[in-house]
Amino acid sequence: MQIVKSLDSDGSVWRKWEGPRDTVISSALDCWIPNDDMLAFLNTLPGQPLTMTDLEQRMRHLIEVEYIASPEPDLQAECLKIYQAEKSAGTEMPAIIGRLSAYVAAQWQRLQDARRKEEESRLEAARLERERRLLSYGDCPWTQIKGSKCFYCRKNGRVFQLKPNSDKSWNMYRVFAVDDNEAGEMIGRYRTRADANKVVAKAAYEPEPWR
Repeated sequence: MQIVKSLDSDGSVWRKWEGPRDTVISSALDCWIPNDDMLAFLNTLPGQPLTMTDLEQRMRHLIEVEYIASPEPDLQAECLKIYQAEKSAGTEMPAIIGRLSAYVAAQWQRLQDARRKEEESRLEAARLERERRLLSYGDCPWTQIKGSKCFYCRKNGRVFQLKPNSDKSWNMYRVFAVDDNEAGEMIGRYRTRADANKVVAKAAYEPEPWR
């Protein structure tokens, strides 16, 4: 395995990839061009004959070691559709690669935006569920009510509040309402919510007063 890694890190051992072949395959990595067609085209370029293993391993190296590019699964179907249409029309391979590269670049930002919105929606749905549990008097982990600067959790029916400090630490209070203006009794000051959690795990079950 170490030998394989060493070979991967040494680009000079790829002796069949001098000249335009490497430029072509590097620009086509994320275009979803069928390997059979790519191999046939590369073998029309100067150099020793390439096998399918040559092609697959060079692509793996460029993706996993040199991080040149990586094919996006969500674009595979449309890329193949474009490729087949251009191939049927007689478009030569470099031109097809150019069109597919432009398509992938344009779609990449759209996919990133869609995934970001999806993740934001997922996180907001999870927050709303925690908020619902908190306001319904159910136990729940730390959550921030919309519009609040504090975090609240309920454990064993008891509500705890975390107020942020300017140095990014937190003051924790035992409170009786989910309200930033609630005058609770301070339990302590903690560097992170995880640190506060350790105290809550005990304080929630101790007889009150808990200190």
